[in-house]
Amino acid sequence: MSQKLNITFSRTANIKGGLAILLSSQGGLLTDSATMVDPEAISRQAMDIAGFEGKKLAVIDMLVPRGSPADRLVIVGTGAAAELQANDWLRIGGTAFAQTNKAENVTMFVDATDVEVSADNLADIALGMLMRNYEFDTYKTRNRDNGKETKPKTVNITLVSEHAAEAKKAYAAVQAVAEGVTLARNLVNEPANILGPVEFAKKASDLEKLGVEVEILTQKEMKKLGMGALLGVAQGSVRPPRMAIMQWKGGKSKQKPIAFVGKGVVFDSGGISLKPGAGMEDMKGDMGGAAAVMGLMHTLAARKAKANVVAIIGLVENMPDGNAQRPGDIVTSMSGQTIEVINTDAEGRLVLCDALWYCQDRFKPQFMINLATLTGAVLVALGHQHAGLFSNNDDLCSKLTAAGELTQEKVWRLPLGPEYDKLIDSKFADMKNIGGRMAGAITAGQFLQRFVNETPWAHLDIAGTGLGPPLTEINRSWAPGYGVRLLNELVRAHYES
Repeated sequence: MSQKLNITFSRTANIKGGLAILLSSQGGLLTDSATMVDPEAISRQAMDIAGFEGKKLAVIDMLVPRGSPADRLVIVGTGAAAELQANDWLRIGGTAFAQTNKAENVTMFVDATDVEVSADNLADIALGMLMRNYEFDTYKTRNRDNGKETKPKTVNITLVSEHAAEAKKAYAAVQAVAEGVTLARNLVNEPANILGPVEFAKKASDLEKLGVEVEILTQKEMKKLGMGALLGVAQGSVRPPRMAIMQWKGGKSKQKPIAFVGKGVVFDSGGISLKPGAGMEDMKGDMGGAAAVMGLMHTLAARKAKANVVAIIGLVENMPDGNAQRPGDIVTSMSGQTIEVINTDAEGRLVLCDALWYCQDRFKPQFMINLATLTGAVLVALGHQHAGLFSNNDDLCSKLTAAGELTQEKVWRLPLGPEYDKLIDSKFADMKNIGGRMAGAITAGQFLQRFVNETPWAHLDIAGTGLGPPLTEINRSWAPGYGVRLLNELVRAHYES
């Protein structure tokens, strides 16, 4: 179970047992403010005897020198400290937190002799700790080690720095980010029998507590609007669909909103085009795009972002009931364009196309960005390291790429063009929902582009980054919450008044 973290900042240390953490660059100890120990003794033990060289994220757990007020002493390497970027400080925080083990009181010294450790760096260390602490064990009733009921403990962490006062202010925004990532992770990790479209929509309504305006469209209301593509996906499930529209009005009153749209397929069996059984349990996470959008909205509202933001998520379950749509069916989208359903497992684009059309038609946003665990093809192309980026706007792409590099929630642009677009032309309708085996991630993007008109738009295919990526220093969860930090940085850097 995730431990309760109480992170504070202080200019001075008051150590009474527990764990002390120091930082060391490749040039030697960064933190000589830790006068509780003899720096020469640390250097002799850690570097000379153990061969510790301060390489990035290297760790040594030391014997405590006689007379030290701490029970344990850990040194975390930073590598070349002057070259550290924001995400490196997150990773240092995550690495440091991983060393806490059973310690309930931790003091980390982060004042440096050879590099400036800013208040923002301190906040990033704290964010790394918060993200590393996450664990989804809601449904575990017993502790694996002792068989007793699981009860979370509280870990008190003090970051000691001369910039403590400034760090407290920076930490408020960091907490909002951590809360948004945690919300996204929780939503994706929840089993589908617990989190259906109606329950998901209820969680969207919970954002009203933060000042977000929320509307929930029912099946009847979506039918009246002509959302035949989304409703076609939902008709095989006994669980009714929903669409959640969230608005955060933190910018100037006349400022056009920016918009985010998420695919929320709470479980994807493939429908009549049934998926193979192996690994189908992972399809509870096919709402990762909607989860990221929800997490983003929580973050923006919690930190009072000075921007006008619209978020829309289409929530359905794709099941092979006797009432499910069939391959060969033709549905009419809200745009009036008709779609031949060749494969009922290409359902996410059917949900998104109505959500995108509704968004651009009603809100006239500055841009739209949609997120979706859309295709296996993007996973083949890019693995877990980058989300696929498709767009009709170079400026928006550049900003997303820069935000991805800073947060290390990276994106890679893939092409769109008329030669790909013609692959989704249909003999019987305006288009079909798949374009064949080749360029599957691209033809999915081409499909979505037909529903955005002239609005600047980007599509992020997060099938590889949103589910089951390699574990890192700041994520030990199957659901990483990808997209929250990326899009929060995009908004912070470019769209706040």
